[in-house]
Amino acid sequence: MFNFAPLFEASFIVQTHVYSAVLSLVLGIWIMFGTKGTKLHKTVGKVWVIALLSTAVSSFWLHGIKLIGPFSPIHLLSILAIYSVIRGVQHARAGQIQQHQKAMKGLFYYALIGAGLFTLLPGRLMHQLVLG
Repeated sequence: MFNFAPLFEASFIVQTHVYSAVLSLVLGIWIMFGTKGTKLHKTVGKVWVIALLSTAVSSFWLHGIKLIGPFSPIHLLSILAIYSVIRGVQHARAGQIQQHQKAMKGLFYYALIGAGLFTLLPGRLMHQLVLG
């Protein structure tokens, strides 16, 4: 069912982007359904933040869809994701848990899941990997 050859043949930046996105997805699912506020939640959350930032930052070197120079609207989502990560961490550190949860859930559902669904469109690498 899965064909990993295109990923293994892809550039380092594409592999970095995909691996960090997949890690973000897996950890995000664990965080969403796990117990909040524990030491483990905080540790996994820190790794999730790093993986998500890696996903967002690496996207700026990916230019498969060029609508505005070398960039596409998905890059605006990357900027929003970086901003939301920073705000979400600030909220957590300030003890503003509801704002923290809102920021992080938004990141998970809109930035990660939403952008991830677009990668399944025909002609995209993840379409080749997952759908053949």
